[in-house]
Amino acid sequence: MSISEAQFLSLVLANPVNAELLNALPMLKLPQCMVTAGCLFQTAWNLKYGKDAAWGVKDYDVFYFDDDDLSWEAEDAVIRRARHVLGDVGQQVEIRNQARVHLWYFEKFGKSYPRLQTVEDGVDRYLISCTRLGIRVEDRALYAPDSLDDMWNGILRMNPLNAQPDLFANKCKDYRLRWPWLTVMG
Repeated sequence: MSISEAQFLSLVLANPVNAELLNALPMLKLPQCMVTAGCLFQTAWNLKYGKDAAWGVKDYDVFYFDDDDLSWEAEDAVIRRARHVLGDVGQQVEIRNQARVHLWYFEKFGKSYPRLQTVEDGVDRYLISCTRLGIRVEDRALYAPDSLDDMWNGILRMNPLNAQPDLFANKCKDYRLRWPWLTVMG
């Protein structure tokens, strides 16, 4: 069973927070801005199995890529501006400049992290292949390097670009607590 890009976008927009993000974020004019991660695939999983679109979605990730100023202060200014533009929705949103992840990743996770060149590079490092999804804010184009098939069919595979078996297992366990029908594949 598969799903088209148009069907997927329609499902994603059924979640009012996703719709608000895709409508409001263009005002911020963030370079390479993308709504990504769980707010997309979890919304699709919810609607496929009769749950409310936003059920179980813990946060809403927004990535952008700005290598002009890699300071925390610059990223924090973007976060504050976004919260102002997004109002109440802004409290659920995690905005991260992918150009600066390599600066803090080791301290937080104890592993080195490569310097990224694009926002897609950040999406490409997700632990689970089928979750490598994003929707560009400027044109609503879908980024899905692994297609939508595994996501739609609930098949969780470790991403070979970021093979971390323990973290992969923990993430799968967390997802399966909320969506027990998911299948973990080696």
